[in-house]
Amino acid sequence: MRIGIFGTGGMADALGTQWARHDLMVSGRSDPAPLAERLGAATGTWRETAAFADVLLLAVPAVAIGEVLAEAGPLAGKVLVDCSNDPSLTGAPVASRIATDAHVVKAFNLAHVDVWRMTPPAFDGRPLSVPLCGDDPAALDAVSTLVRDIGAKPVHAGGLDRAALLEATAAFAIGLWFAGEDAQAILTPIAPTR
Repeated sequence: MRIGIFGTGGMADALGTQWARHDLMVSGRSDPAPLAERLGAATGTWRETAAFADVLLLAVPAVAIGEVLAEAGPLAGKVLVDCSNDPSLTGAPVASRIATDAHVVKAFNLAHVDVWRMTPPAFDGRPLSVPLCGDDPAALDAVSTLVRDIGAKPVHAGGLDRAALLEATAAFAIGLWFAGEDAQAILTPIAPTR
């Protein structure tokens, strides 16, 4: 698979490292060369990376998304994986602010960057489940492959209209974690039987 990585920060590094067996190209607001060298990837402008890739990882701050996508140019037929969260937690959800002709899939936004560095990301013997929200079956299949590549389990969580729920879940869970609570403990593993 040809994967373009928009961004050079922690998420770009963690997920790019997991996907290094694929053909990768990196572009960024800061110099992409150091990350590309670590990943064995090529570098390019936003537009070159978009043209190269079948799947694009959008791993830039929420405030930069509009500028990056404008510079990337047309993305028709591409899969765009949105892993972002808006730390200000105000205004419209990130997913609703992405104006593109790509097939957008919301994924990888519920776990801390260090979780994506785990090989595989598993807890108590259970692989991490990664919810995916998107409207295009082929795009969901492509992202499901990338989820399985890191040893996690893809979970189809509905259309892109449900992406705002993933972002709200991230805001809620991250708030609990920062408060020192075990956010995972609020979800029961199975429904009780009677």
